[in-house]
Amino acid sequence: MAIRRRTGRAGSVALAAALATAVAVPTGAGAAMAVEPGDGPVEAGIFVNKVEGLSPDFISGVDVSTVLSLEESGVVFRDASGAPSDLFAVLADHGVNSVRVRVWNDPFDETGRGYGGGNVGVDRAVEIGERATAAGLGVLVDFHYSDFWADPARQLAPKAWAGLSAADTATALHDYTVDALQRFEDAGVDVDTVQVGNETNNGIAGYARPGREIDAPFAALLQAGTSAVREVLPDAKVAVHFTNPETSGRYATYAAGLAQFGVDYDVFASSYYPYWHGMTGNLTAVLSQIATTYGKEVMVAETSWAHTLDDGDGYSNVIGSGTIGDAYPASVQGQATELRDVIAAVTAVGDAGIGVYYWEPAWLPVGPPSELEQNRGLWEQFGSGWATSAASDYDPVHVGEWYGGSAWDNQSLFAWDGTPLESLRTFEYVHTGAVAPLEVVSVEQPSLSVTDGAPVTLPATIDVTWNDGTVEPQSVTWSGAVDWIRGPGSYSIPGRTSEGLEVVATVTVLAENLARNGSFESADLSAWALTGPAARTQTGDAADGSYAVTFWSGTAYTASATQTLTGVPAGTYQLQATTQGTGSPAGDSRMLTATTSAGSASAPLSFTAWNEFHTATVPVTVGADGVVEISAEFALSAGAWGVFDDVRLVAVTGAEPVDTSRLANALDVAASVDRSLYTDASVAALDEAVAVGEVVLAGSRATAADVKEATKLVEKAVGKLKRLK
Repeated sequence: MAIRRRTGRAGSVALAAALATAVAVPTGAGAAMAVEPGDGPVEAGIFVNKVEGLSPDFISGVDVSTVLSLEESGVVFRDASGAPSDLFAVLADHGVNSVRVRVWNDPFDETGRGYGGGNVGVDRAVEIGERATAAGLGVLVDFHYSDFWADPARQLAPKAWAGLSAADTATALHDYTVDALQRFEDAGVDVDTVQVGNETNNGIAGYARPGREIDAPFAALLQAGTSAVREVLPDAKVAVHFTNPETSGRYATYAAGLAQFGVDYDVFASSYYPYWHGMTGNLTAVLSQIATTYGKEVMVAETSWAHTLDDGDGYSNVIGSGTIGDAYPASVQGQATELRDVIAAVTAVGDAGIGVYYWEPAWLPVGPPSELEQNRGLWEQFGSGWATSAASDYDPVHVGEWYGGSAWDNQSLFAWDGTPLESLRTFEYVHTGAVAPLEVVSVEQPSLSVTDGAPVTLPATIDVTWNDGTVEPQSVTWSGAVDWIRGPGSYSIPGRTSEGLEVVATVTVLAENLARNGSFESADLSAWALTGPAARTQTGDAADGSYAVTFWSGTAYTASATQTLTGVPAGTYQLQATTQGTGSPAGDSRMLTATTSAGSASAPLSFTAWNEFHTATVPVTVGADGVVEISAEFALSAGAWGVFDDVRLVAVTGAEPVDTSRLANALDVAASVDRSLYTDASVAALDEAVAVGEVVLAGSRATAADVKEATKLVEKAVGKLKRLK
């Protein structure tokens, strides 16, 4: 994993308790007793199904590379009772048997200021390794071969290797690896695995491959690292590391290339994050193919899930409400189920499936959001955030002005006071199973999009998920506010299930889109002309749906997507398109253009960070000939990666403004009501009126009559509230 900056874009026995809250989140440390393989299911605060066939030697690992910087910043780790304790002792007590530590060549600027992310040069990595070994834990050394984060979007050469030829880089990489590993060995660190490169999909050590296939220069760099491992630590396993297992054929292509060039390695390691990388069944399938075809062991080197969508330190998180998806609830139970499922997926490979590492489960806030300025000082001084200002010079494209704190604190396996969450015990519970009192952990909150003018049909049932993994459909009664939807916009429609659980449906009404196949969901690309490496791709990086146009190259390149429309009625329109991307400096050209007989208009398309979407808007005037040419043109630097999606050409309508001030005031009055003083029936009537008022307020084509009627409904409901006797 490499952190990216963010600006901020889911049993009747327990039902009575569940009615009080739609989502019950277990937060306690849970059972503190150790469990042994072979024990029966233990009573706990969470459910974990036993993983059948799990080897007692299975690697149950965590990456805690930021630990020294966190401790220097004042973070205190605690045991299950809440008493201050050494992190590594806590990990060992919760079933962890291995620690992964990343290594950067020189994560400091010329004045000695650290880049952040733990400032993990060799010396600090060795110190972490020593503490892990002292706690009886194995160690995986993860060489990034960069001075800072390395991932598919960036494989920057270390400062000391800048300008070296491919052959000299391979020599430098070999010698550096030998020296670093010897320092681990001399310190008595129990290194059992060495990872040569981090998420090396597109390159390593500053070398960017021109395509997906493994080529000779890349293979030589990998081999330089693996040879060094064999020389210093002949008993250690050598791992290579890639990501995006969801992409069809990707891992098969990588493994075949490694075999073709004779790269010497033992373990094929994958990142796997459910919100990006598809289903665990596919993960098992692609790893099994490598294990069977090439006789390699396989592991998941990185995984995680969120226990909350809240932010702990004032720096926004990578995963939030708009990015998490619905694979698991954002809860302690959700974390446990996700981790258990990934362990099961690797175990399903057979004997070749050797382990799973959870990424940065201890990357806690150094202080609450209310102490943001103090937090910033600690991040800068000790490198306990994802990046400091010092890193901007080394990686101006990905860091720039976006340095800051932990973007991962909501995916920790610890509460923010340093106490372990019970999800950390999943590493123990997978050997025995664990059972808990039944609770509702998530209630489906449906969302649907419809074209303006089409009927809005809300689902008759929604899914309620329990902490034992069972899913129960419950019928829903929806508010009549759905009938008040007027025009394009986003609307929230409340409902209640047959068992009394509250649910909200999000309805997005879209203006008619005249662009054809604008989200690239259809395989028929006849409406589009694509050039350069631009290609329709099934990807979790799409802005809308499951497909988008993506492009990347290891050399400077151009790409474009063009469509010509005819028969468009004369009038005023807006052209919109959404992009995300990385590795594209300000000097690159990225333009969205609409051309008609009336002329051309353009707007820049933005690439700022992975998973950070931006929508460009271009005004369009269509003449009597009805012809519109839509084009997106890119002239990009080597290594730039982009996604182009959700292209929309919509008519601009001049709706008359309506005075909604009285309605807004009525809703404010309703919100201030002390609901505890009134009968349930009268409060329910108020809620229904408020739902109508909020929908009307959100409507882009609500009429004065709509507003007047909705205002009366709200004011009347407030006036008819009945006090409890």
